[in-house]
Amino acid sequence: MGNPAMFSQNALKVLEKRYFMRDEQGSIVEGTEELFRRVATAVAAAEKRWGDEQTVATLTETFYQAMLNQEFMPNSPTLMNAGKRNGQLSACFVLPVPDSLEGIFETCKNAALIHKTGGGTGFSFSRLRPANDRVASSVGVASGPVSFMAVYDAATEAIRQGGTRRGANMGMLRVDHPDIEDFIGCKRDTSRLNNFNISVAATDAFMNAVEQDSDYDLIHPRSKEPVRKVRARDIFARLVDNAHATGEPGLIFIDRINNSDPITSAVDESGNVIAGTEDIEATNPCGEQPLGPGDACNLGSINVARFVKDGDFDWSRLEEMVKTGVRFLDNVVDVNHYPLPFISQATLNNRRIGLGIMGWAESLIALGIPYNTEEAVEKAEQLMKFIQNAAHKASQELASVRGTFPNWRFSAWCDKGIPMRNATVTTIAPTGTISIIAGTSSGIEPLFAISFIRRVLGGMELLDVNPVFEKAAHDGGFYSEEIMARIAHEGTLAHIEEIPDEIKRVWVCSHDIPYIWHVRMQVAFQKHVDNAVSKTINFPREATLDDVHNAYMAAWQQGLKGITVYRDASRSSQVLNIGKTDPLKKIVVTPIKKAQSAGRSGTATSPRASHDHNFNKQKRHKSQSTTNLVELARREFQPKVDYIYNNPCPECSSSSGVSTKYESCSMCVSCGYTKC
Repeated sequence: MGNPAMFSQNALKVLEKRYFMRDEQGSIVEGTEELFRRVATAVAAAEKRWGDEQTVATLTETFYQAMLNQEFMPNSPTLMNAGKRNGQLSACFVLPVPDSLEGIFETCKNAALIHKTGGGTGFSFSRLRPANDRVASSVGVASGPVSFMAVYDAATEAIRQGGTRRGANMGMLRVDHPDIEDFIGCKRDTSRLNNFNISVAATDAFMNAVEQDSDYDLIHPRSKEPVRKVRARDIFARLVDNAHATGEPGLIFIDRINNSDPITSAVDESGNVIAGTEDIEATNPCGEQPLGPGDACNLGSINVARFVKDGDFDWSRLEEMVKTGVRFLDNVVDVNHYPLPFISQATLNNRRIGLGIMGWAESLIALGIPYNTEEAVEKAEQLMKFIQNAAHKASQELASVRGTFPNWRFSAWCDKGIPMRNATVTTIAPTGTISIIAGTSSGIEPLFAISFIRRVLGGMELLDVNPVFEKAAHDGGFYSEEIMARIAHEGTLAHIEEIPDEIKRVWVCSHDIPYIWHVRMQVAFQKHVDNAVSKTINFPREATLDDVHNAYMAAWQQGLKGITVYRDASRSSQVLNIGKTDPLKKIVVTPIKKAQSAGRSGTATSPRASHDHNFNKQKRHKSQSTTNLVELARREFQPKVDYIYNNPCPECSSSSGVSTKYESCSMCVSCGYTKC
């Protein structure tokens, strides 16, 4: 079985844990090369409908090389399931939640079937009548949306005990639902609803009322009649307070999403709504993929760091990869095995795909551009505009051969006379484990940290240093054990005088960056994305309620479709935060190197892994000095990292937990596991 050298130790562990095919005895029966060959062969099989055997063979090799060279990766379900019997390949689903007991539990069952196949689900609970509303059929009262979210959460928890990918949910409620205040606070107790992200679906009327400091109506979902008026700023303040405390709820601007979606509502001759044309009411778990009821989307990401050349992007190579990515994802729509008939119908009617990027932070470092600068924002716009235009062109070329998507006649594309194979084409999705496989930084996020210490199974604490930065330190003549120790404990270069300013400018971490630059970077990408953008707006622990308020308002005013925030240390089980710890606690450290990238950690996740023969052969001469380095840091510097060991990661069993927010999703720093 083939595992090429460019794949890091941690990438291989992720692949072994979640992606490699196994036989009936549970033994791994493929390596990296075989996995990519399996996926490429299955996806290229769609070409048989339009081309000859040579075309199929050529595209199989093209898809294979794109993945093998870490230039493109599809979403996890495609990597896991392509080429398997009844393989379900989509990542994102939205399911309707009807206002009936039968409908509620039917949707719960359908969600379980989707989770079983590796998909994530989004729900709007806005159709449900409010708590304590009279139920005529039972002469009782309704329990309300939040109570049924708890039912869905419990079902997800049961399903996630098995399989290779845990279920994840997005729960949404319209801001004009009578139970909105209960919903906003439903995750204040962070032990509840752990299989849900939650977001408020904010309407234009609500946001305008916030700006104008006026009241707005809460509307009964069944009668459509106003039930009472509330002050918009009071609701907004409650939302901000909870987001400041826990990172949730996020905000989704639901009217903006529907107004920008190319599909318009349509009915057939019998007056029935045509599948896939319903209004969008929810998103997938991380918020980047708005979908109507029953619709689904498959995602893929280009590793743009692989296309940096001579101080810029290699635009011609990148354009070819965009064409490859669009073709790959369109093929997935055809070879996919959908879990339910109504999902198949809506998905095939719209053929939504979501091509995005990863490796943005690594690209900026390679280009010598700090993340929090005008130059970086301008480069982001230039890059995504190029990808968007190339992706639309590729979809149009496919339409000329394969035909437009069936709901094209009900779309803005039809109104413009532009044939498109896919209703939407681009999305910036969380890249989680696929960025580890690709050896790069996650999505459009800045670096999480340059160096940090993390705790893994068995209580061992491991020092994780970015190898590209370490090389830069040696090359620049500022490497020392003391400096590396300080970085390991502070997670930032900002306060280390010995490091040259030009290095500090480029090697910025998430918490070095003022929130407004996070917002502006998301805005820059959103301008040229069909769907939405998954990103976390990170705040330091001392951030105020006003800071969160201003970020939410900036997101609204600058045209975002949604926003997620996270304040450092705002969750009790956070993996890594800035603060005090026990200075007497001894660290037993094995030196671990991250992936061959400037971004996402590619570290081993167990003590056994740190003793890999080849790894130690390369690093044996550094082992003692690295251990001394950390002991020196404990002795001479005020420690800056708090560890709280409850909430172990379900993927790698790290006892550090998985509560850090990254790409709008809870993330485990140790292995890259995300709940989305």
